[in-house]
Amino acid sequence: MKKQTKTVLIIAIILVLAVIFIYPRWDQIMGNTKEVASSSQPGGPQGSGQPIPVNVVEIRPERLENNLSVTGTIIPNESVNLRAEISGLVKKISFNEGQFVKKGTPLIYLNDDELNAQYQRLDFTRKLFQSQENRQKQLLAKEAISQEEYDIVLNQFNTNLSDIKLVEAQLTKTVIRAPFDGVLGLRMISEGSVIGPSDVIANIVNIDPIKIEFSIPERYANQVSVGSKIIFSNESEGKDVEGTVFAFEPTIDTGTRTLKIRAQSPNRERKFLPGMFVRIKYILGVEENALMVPAESVIPELAGYKVFIVNQESKIEERKVSIGTRTESFVQIVDGLKEGDLVLSTGVLQVRTGMPVTYTKIN
Repeated sequence: MKKQTKTVLIIAIILVLAVIFIYPRWDQIMGNTKEVASSSQPGGPQGSGQPIPVNVVEIRPERLENNLSVTGTIIPNESVNLRAEISGLVKKISFNEGQFVKKGTPLIYLNDDELNAQYQRLDFTRKLFQSQENRQKQLLAKEAISQEEYDIVLNQFNTNLSDIKLVEAQLTKTVIRAPFDGVLGLRMISEGSVIGPSDVIANIVNIDPIKIEFSIPERYANQVSVGSKIIFSNESEGKDVEGTVFAFEPTIDTGTRTLKIRAQSPNRERKFLPGMFVRIKYILGVEENALMVPAESVIPELAGYKVFIVNQESKIEERKVSIGTRTESFVQIVDGLKEGDLVLSTGVLQVRTGMPVTYTKIN
């Protein structure tokens, strides 16, 4: 017998034996298969009444701060480079580098010998013109001289007084004084040097209070108001410090599409210095009774947003909602929910309206 015929014969015998074994049990096998398929379906007799376990959050009113995190720079309250208004020889320097001075404190004295001599000469002339004017006035009253003669003497006297005021103004400029309360920087001149209006004497800054300058995106521009609060800090000063917005630009920067804002804060200990980098939390607004839900509870749709809640019958119910402010992990609900609602925070993609659940409240 050929090998191929033998193989075919063996296969046929195996098939016959299989049919003889399976046929009497066919109905039993098919019945078990249908049972398994029926029980595995969600709507089957076993699955239809088994609740799904989920976590929920009970809605409670809470305080919501609408904060914006940005960076900024410390700038001085006032700052100026001290310069002389006139050229002259530095006769005396009466300040120390790094010294705190009050407004009006004399800092630099320039040589004023020439101006003092001019002032003395004009003062002597003033006395002469004043005496002449008095005599001419008496003569005019007696009609001994004409009005024109009196006017000439009066004009000479008034011109002399104007010259004296001019020299007094020049003498005032020989003393450079502090324009405001502040701390002096490093000195750039020495006694005996001749300086002019272009030479910097020293820098003076007022850093109490300090100003904080920063910018925010233009979409928040309508929420900015004078008097609003900021919280700022930097690496050198670990704790947070509060500041108050006192001014902002009336226009948007077209290059960066941002609004520039300035705030100020007390700096009595002078821990913040101009030029420092700071991290800022700008409080755009505060709502005392906001309804907040976890961000994962909110499901976006084409027509808006929705959440799932558990009703009093422990079944799922769908709610259309309107959202407000977003934080890192929560979303404000402005419409669609009320205090005490139980909002799903897990299983939002598996549940359907009307489905029974067992829930666990989480904080």
